[in-house]
Amino acid sequence: MKTSVEHQEFENIPQAVVSTSAVPSRSHNHFSIPLEAVRHAIHGAQKWLLDRQDESGFWVGELEGDTILESEYILLLQFLDRHDPEKFRKLANYIRRWQHPDGYWPIYPGGPPDVSCSVKAYFACKLAGFTGNEPFMRRARKAILAEGGVTRCNTFTKLYLSMFGQYDWHGVPTIPPETILLPHWFYFNIYAMSSWSRAILVPLAVMNAHKPSRPIPDTAHIDELFVGGKERKKMGIHWDKKPLTWRNVFLVFDKLLKLHDASPVKPFRKKALDRSLEWLLEREEHSGGLGAIFPAMTHAIMAYKCMGLADSHKAISRELKELANFEIEENDQIRLQPCLSPVWDTAIVINALIDSGISADSEAITKAAEWLLTKQTKSKGDWAVMCPGVEPGGWYFEMENEYYPDIDDTIMVLMGLYKAYCPSGEHWSEAPEHARESMRKGLEWVFAMQNKDGGWGSFDKDNNRTLFQYVPYADHNAMLDPSSADITARTLEMCSYFSLGKSDPHVRRALDYLYREQEVDGSWFGRWGVNYLYGTWQVLRGLARVGEDMQAPRIRKAVRWLHSVQNEDGGWGETCQSYDPEHPKANGPSTPSQSSWALMALMNAGDIDSPFIKRGIDYLLNGQNEDGTWEEKWFTGTGFPRVFYLRYHYYRHYFPLWALAQYHSFETGEIAPTTDFERTPSDRFANLEV
Repeated sequence: MKTSVEHQEFENIPQAVVSTSAVPSRSHNHFSIPLEAVRHAIHGAQKWLLDRQDESGFWVGELEGDTILESEYILLLQFLDRHDPEKFRKLANYIRRWQHPDGYWPIYPGGPPDVSCSVKAYFACKLAGFTGNEPFMRRARKAILAEGGVTRCNTFTKLYLSMFGQYDWHGVPTIPPETILLPHWFYFNIYAMSSWSRAILVPLAVMNAHKPSRPIPDTAHIDELFVGGKERKKMGIHWDKKPLTWRNVFLVFDKLLKLHDASPVKPFRKKALDRSLEWLLEREEHSGGLGAIFPAMTHAIMAYKCMGLADSHKAISRELKELANFEIEENDQIRLQPCLSPVWDTAIVINALIDSGISADSEAITKAAEWLLTKQTKSKGDWAVMCPGVEPGGWYFEMENEYYPDIDDTIMVLMGLYKAYCPSGEHWSEAPEHARESMRKGLEWVFAMQNKDGGWGSFDKDNNRTLFQYVPYADHNAMLDPSSADITARTLEMCSYFSLGKSDPHVRRALDYLYREQEVDGSWFGRWGVNYLYGTWQVLRGLARVGEDMQAPRIRKAVRWLHSVQNEDGGWGETCQSYDPEHPKANGPSTPSQSSWALMALMNAGDIDSPFIKRGIDYLLNGQNEDGTWEEKWFTGTGFPRVFYLRYHYYRHYFPLWALAQYHSFETGEIAPTTDFERTPSDRFANLEV
């Protein structure tokens, strides 16, 4: 049993108001959980969720990222000459809130210094009116210089700085706009990179070609962040020490591209820029902004301005309006969400509520399911380039994002729809016609998107050309979208509801992929949640649902690994640092979401009677607040490993509900009975029988 890592700069998670500690069972030499306590916890959690359903039927929790969002928002507004002192002050207040006492900014709570995040925060604060002489700015400057200064920033940060004269364009890797003209069969084409990189890099290539220059006050310059002073020769791109590496090969190519940029003759430049504008405007349609994600949207606005579009142009107006929807103003601060997550949240809530006893024909579930049906894509997006001849049928993550449905949302929605429209376990073909047709399209789309290796990625098919990770502007660590164990395993779970077992060729290929991906210690990597706890949960759940032998040695190895990383308090936790090489797995303070993942993994592996399960359930029961929810300060969602992480504000809630519901079902063979929700908080544990 291990002890969790403590991070003293963040407050401890509140303890439970009422203890429901497990007690020794008369019949087993381990702890036993009062089922009445489990039911009360489930009912409180259900009520909390039902009270927060939107009138339209969906749920959406806040999605929290790091302060790069607020910093880049200030830079965007400065770029547009929309300097609003009051807004800048409130954004800077939020940025300052997350500064570490040692002066730097991390990209997740408790994380190490991140020089790019810190430089952007420092620059944004200067644009907001701080001089650099303030104590917090002096601490920031010291921390940034200790990390190597501005020249250690990533490509995107250097490009932003170059637009304001704070870095030399010579030191920014060239992103050639002509790439958009390359045919789809060519190894390097925009559809061979991940969808999020594509949506970010197309506008960045336009900006790189135009090299815009925007004025800033003299007091906002950041020359002091260059170690040894600001010199052009220090701003060049660093080469590998070994002479013959792919990075150095691409850097030679980058020099040729810079010569091309300097030449007055660029025969394909205008055509490339025209095509880029056309490409961007196409993806404005039926979307909540380009890609419906903050980075792509901000870059699109800048690209539009570079190409001469007026501020009043509908594309720019739409992007700015959607960005404003990401703003949350509170306590004299403004923070931004990177995007909105209504489809994802709603699909998980439906699964958790139905599995915990809410009737499928209740008004809440009916409204939610019908709302989800309206969010299914009806037209072909970028995915169709590498997967032609397939009917649209996927779901996206956000409120509107027609070009970019993803596998993960689609399979979570399909599971929710099955439970909502086939509550008695009937074959999905017995569902109402409109729901049945929607599910058919979704299933066919998912199966068409299976990769050659047997797994599934998130947005594209066979998006795994490894040379892309060596291009100089690939330091955001997200150029590819290969198969991942978590999405593949969840797809297997989805298959089980649609009567697809191990005899199905899609399932067999996926099983082979998952077993190849198992780590030596028995765990699985988690691409979209932090980290091995997330991956291992999904795989064990998926394997169990399609009928794998959960007593097989490799499964028991995964179970033993989960046992070994349980914290002393009965929960499980893992920090984002587990994505760093050589960092311990599942080493962190216990969190409700990650503890729930571990519990669901163990229960599906047949470990229901173990003391590890009992202590984990006890951790969840003791951590529930009087209002029926849980507290969670840590980031447990993954955007791009080692680059961008997320705190889904509803993860702390619907995953514990789901875990408690599964515990009740595994323990009793029955779904927890529903309640009228009229019990007051003080009554919650009044009738416990121990």
